Amino acid sequence: MATDLTAFGDWLAVPSVVCLWAAVLLRAPGALRSPQQRGLWLAVATAAAAMTLNLPDLVAYAMDRGAAYAHTIGLARNLVGVLSAGAVLYFVAAATRGRRLQIASCAATAAWTAALVALDAAAPGHGTHTMPPAGDPVPSLAYWLVLISAHVIANTLCVALCWRYSRRTGSRGLAAGLRLFGLGTALAGLFWLAYLAKALFGSTWAMPALPLLMNLHGLLRAAAILVPTLFTLRRTAGDIATAWRLWPLWRDLVEAVPHVALNKPRSSRLAELLWPPVQRDLLVYRKVIETRDAILILGEYARPGALEQARGLLAGRQIPERRRTAAALARVLKEARRAKLAGLPGRAGEAAALELPAAVQSSNEGGDLADEARFLVDVAEAYTSPATTEEVKTP
Repeated sequence: MATDLTAFGDWLAVPSVVCLWAAVLLRAPGALRSPQQRGLWLAVATAAAAMTLNLPDLVAYAMDRGAAYAHTIGLARNLVGVLSAGAVLYFVAAATRGRRLQIASCAATAAWTAALVALDAAAPGHGTHTMPPAGDPVPSLAYWLVLISAHVIANTLCVALCWRYSRRTGSRGLAAGLRLFGLGTALAGLFWLAYLAKALFGSTWAMPALPLLMNLHGLLRAAAILVPTLFTLRRTAGDIATAWRLWPLWRDLVEAVPHVALNKPRSSRLAELLWPPVQRDLLVYRKVIETRDAILILGEYARPGALEQARGLLAGRQIPERRRTAAALARVLKEARRAKLAGLPGRAGEAAALELPAAVQSSNEGGDLADEARFLVDVAEAYTSPATTEEVKTP
């Protein structure tokens, strides 16, 4: 059982490292521009480097190359690991806005690194650095205690910070990222506590699980820094779907009232989404604002009482009030658009006749733009439905 657990942990090493490096590269542009994210990104990047140097195949290759080569790889792995611990401490300091803690984290990282180099140099000749199941640690117990202390202190503070702030933040994305990072860090902390138990008391019962703990930690940290990217992709996909569904209504209204459009519409719905005339994150915003402005202008071409009459005709339907209002507005918009394109005179001062419901007023007026977009999508669906023309008759 223990052998199987170790084998599974070792098998997970490559997927974990690949995921870590993929996350590091994907998040690099945004993280390096943001002081708040830089420390977290650096912690994951250095962890990825240390775990790369600890890949079973690389360790076996280093051992085959001789003691000197194995020693170099082992020392580099541990030093990069200390840099990762220092980056975690810096992340904690940056998150708590503790200037002194930031300075202390840098000083502690430098001290740990110098101590490891000095202890390694003072130890008798040795190959790779290891904590064997039986026998003394290589190169020395003092070396391993310094290394373990760096990781345990950094991981403990990081887990406490992630737990604290994940419960306080109102952002689901930030909370998810902190919890994933905290859980991954907790697994790394258990890894190093197991090494501490081995170093001080010779306890080896947890050793078979160590590869699994470390590689699960890598996967969780990779997921943690990818949370903003996943939320961005989700938001972008939602915006694309909304813009796609709004297109028929928006296109027809802009055709009737072209001056409300900031940019000339593309030739097709697909072209509008693939090559938007505005920044992609503003596409839905512009569609909603331009559609609303066109509705207000077309209100001057609607028959007096047309909206109330359409609502009355739909009153008997077993549909939610919001969709009933959307269907009525869609029918009146078709009439008003035809009147505008036919050159009929508008009635100044009648624009308020087609204002959106108070519950979905524009964010410019303190409302929720997303709620307004959802209502306009309902209007667009009713606008393109044959029932809008066939079932809601004009007397």
